[in-house]
Amino acid sequence: MASSEELRDVVERYIHLLQEGTGAEIASLYAEDGSAEDPVGSAPKVGRAALEEFYNRATAMENVTEVRVVRVAGNEAAAHFSVISKAGDKTYTSAPIDTFTFNERGEIMRMRAYWGPADIKVS
Repeated sequence: MASSEELRDVVERYIHLLQEGTGAEIASLYAEDGSAEDPVGSAPKVGRAALEEFYNRATAMENVTEVRVVRVAGNEAAAHFSVISKAGDKTYTSAPIDTFTFNERGEIMRMRAYWGPADIKVS
């Protein structure tokens, strides 16, 4: 089992890659059959190919991320962070809370992102 520090590092790397990485780099943090439900209530993206496609759209924008809080308990973690995304002439500001479940190798098995349209400021 991965240590709490290792799981925290995965979460912090995930958030950093939303700013500086590629869809492939983010998808590589997941298990082969890992899933992302972003936002909660949407259809999960399952498997690395689907995850890479999903995150390619996110990383195509100019993003600035900042970790606010990461908590690890057992093989799960929760992270509150901010994201400022620029797309064209619009700026989107949000502060989601993502939860992560890991396998014994420290790969993300499931990520769920808690946010909704009311949580995004557009300017």
